Amino acid sequence: MTEQPSRSSIDVRGGVELPARRSDIELHTADGLTLVGELALPVDAAPSGTLLTLHPLPTAGGFMDSHVIRKAAARLPAQADMAVLRFNFRSASSPRGRSEGEFGDGETERFDLAAAIAFVAERGLPTPWLIGWSFGTEVALKHGLEHDIAGAILLSPPLARTTDDELRRWAGSGRRLVAIIPEFDDFLRPEAARHRFAVVPEAELIEVAGGKHLWVGENQTRRVLTEIVDVVNPTALPLGETWS
Repeated sequence: MTEQPSRSSIDVRGGVELPARRSDIELHTADGLTLVGELALPVDAAPSGTLLTLHPLPTAGGFMDSHVIRKAAARLPAQADMAVLRFNFRSASSPRGRSEGEFGDGETERFDLAAAIAFVAERGLPTPWLIGWSFGTEVALKHGLEHDIAGAILLSPPLARTTDDELRRWAGSGRRLVAIIPEFDDFLRPEAARHRFAVVPEAELIEVAGGKHLWVGENQTRRVLTEIVDVVNPTALPLGETWS
């Protein structure tokens, strides 16, 4: 475990990691796999909440270092007192290593999610939120309600693997569901999203003008992180561009 010293006037818009207590972790699934990941905690405060991040499609290059997830882990423990857990789904590789197993098309990944939830509970981390991006939103929607979570925040949900019946289960569940929809998404744009999410009347749709599926660039990344913080710990807003 390493703790990064505080530095004055750090520009958070670059790739630098802000101070946090970071540790490499392993998750162990009920079907016998070991997954690799990282936990980032605030240096000198109790976490205000826990972001359990679920990355984009492994077969298309998604992994725990996909940029929005990596920057959430780099910034939000310091900027918003959040615990951030990120890990590689089964079969995914990153500089942290490769998680065992084969891609399960969103089905066997239910075991990966369960292992992450169990880890959060074992560590006593507070108020877990699922933060899914693209494929990660499918895992959250299909399997999230099996667990004790505060809710789910969906970044660019394709709704390709999630059926209407699976989505409908979130209606009246008592778990908050927030979907961040890019105007120019490759898979699900705002008009179609309003139609699909209509089966969950309480779902909150945030439509981002000019947004794209991959949220490339600092402005789009910052918008996504701001929306996440606004749900989980709004008292931490606004997020500064520098860290002292």
